[in-house]
Amino acid sequence: MPIYHQLGKIPHKRHTTFKKPDGSYYYEELFGTIGFDGMSSLLYHEHRPTQVKEIMNKRSVAPKIARENNIQSYRLRGFQIRPEDDYLDSRKPVLVNSDVSIILAAPRKSVRDYFYKNTDADELIFVHKGSGKLRTFMGNIDFKYGDYLLVPRGMIYIMDFDTEDNRLFIVESNRPIYTPKRYRNWFGQLLEHSPFCERDIRRPSELETYDNKGDFIVKVKKQGDLFDMVYARHPFSVVGWDGYNYPYAFSIHDFEPITGRVHQPPPVHQTFETDAFVVCSFVPRLYDYHPESIPAPYNHSNIDSDEVLYYVDGDFMSRNDIEAGHISLHPAGIPHGPHPGAMERSLGKKDTQELAVMVDTFKPLMVTEEAMAIADESYYRSWLE
Repeated sequence: MPIYHQLGKIPHKRHTTFKKPDGSYYYEELFGTIGFDGMSSLLYHEHRPTQVKEIMNKRSVAPKIARENNIQSYRLRGFQIRPEDDYLDSRKPVLVNSDVSIILAAPRKSVRDYFYKNTDADELIFVHKGSGKLRTFMGNIDFKYGDYLLVPRGMIYIMDFDTEDNRLFIVESNRPIYTPKRYRNWFGQLLEHSPFCERDIRRPSELETYDNKGDFIVKVKKQGDLFDMVYARHPFSVVGWDGYNYPYAFSIHDFEPITGRVHQPPPVHQTFETDAFVVCSFVPRLYDYHPESIPAPYNHSNIDSDEVLYYVDGDFMSRNDIEAGHISLHPAGIPHGPHPGAMERSLGKKDTQELAVMVDTFKPLMVTEEAMAIADESYYRSWLE
């Protein structure tokens, strides 16, 4: 998200000496993406951020694939994913390809005895249930129901939850996640027709700075493995930073829907994009207002993408027998559309209260064993009349 932000203490010029009150030095770190060509921030640490004492355990967290080449539509009952105490253990990948992993999680406990870093992927964490605080070395962000949390790759963070009733829909992206290009001008500012603006973006505050020496466990995810690394200094040692690469929050409730006289195509709901998939937000909105409009979506062929819809709340007017926490997968190669009776039910309706998150991928998704354990395998026959 190209908005300049600054927290804490920084020197007047970059790449110059920055002294502590006692005359010793703070240590600068460039935190950037795409080599030196992408968004970046400059961080200033109490101590060198490079002090690793030990690399201990390694375990695989790679998804176990059940359907590698899939043509079948599925419904997944997401709330059947069992809650687990540990944040990382609770994360269950259900749909994956080489660009993206779609993960369900129901963590009960806050992270207390380790820090976490994903070196390969940006993480887009949608909060379906729960509230708390995302704590990072670049500051903290309070979160609640309906928030998207964008955590850039390489970010060291902790999730603090207020209660044990938490449900997360997580999109891990091996490609950088941005706001849609068509909503930005050439300076990066969100335009007047954008369904959200910079005022809706919640940036980090409450910069936590620790000058502690000891044994600090950082669990680092890299290429499907989770490494336990021991840092000699507290990872939250940043006294200040500025730049464009940092975590932020955006609430789905702040997405302002674009409507029209006839049914609008899914891209009007787009909220985030990469060069490998897009994320859309379906929110409560007025229906189309042509006197003969059909509010239900028209049948359409998934020729170039797999469509994943995560149902959050509301009436889900285009589907029968869908509940909060369900996921529908409609793979490329076959058409899909509203269930029998949904089109007729929508006629004359003035608005919808549905709330959902959609992920459209440009490569086919593989279905994991975790997904098959909560899958409705008869879902693809639910369009028969």
